[in-house]
Amino acid sequence: QVQLVESGGGLVQAGGSLRLSCVASGSIFKINRMAWYRQAPGKQRDLVAAISGGGTTNYADSVKGRFTISQDNAKSTVYLLMNSLKPEDTAVYYCHLREVDRYNSLMNFDYWGQGTQVTVSS
Repeated sequence: QVQLVESGGGLVQAGGSLRLSCVASGSIFKINRMAWYRQAPGKQRDLVAAISGGGTTNYADSVKGRFTISQDNAKSTVYLLMNSLKPEDTAVYYCHLREVDRYNSLMNFDYWGQGTQVTVSS
């Protein structure tokens, strides 16, 4: 029932910026956190940045100081502002939502977006 719709990916030159958006829709009880992951060809899917429902953030070391995650809880939307992009940032970026189980707050449900391509040229 919950679905995530991403936008904002594209092709940019090294040093440029992109802003990704992810809108969650459907019946959501409570968001534990929203996050962005990325996966480059031949690589595993890694966490890029995450933000809890309360606004606590964490970032992969490789993007600290360059990327900023933010959210609009009223709109169930998460953003990823990517500055100073590097070719190494090239990947498919996936939005992720972790929902708290309304019947058991210690349990969660996970939802994924379809992914959006980010390509950074040299």
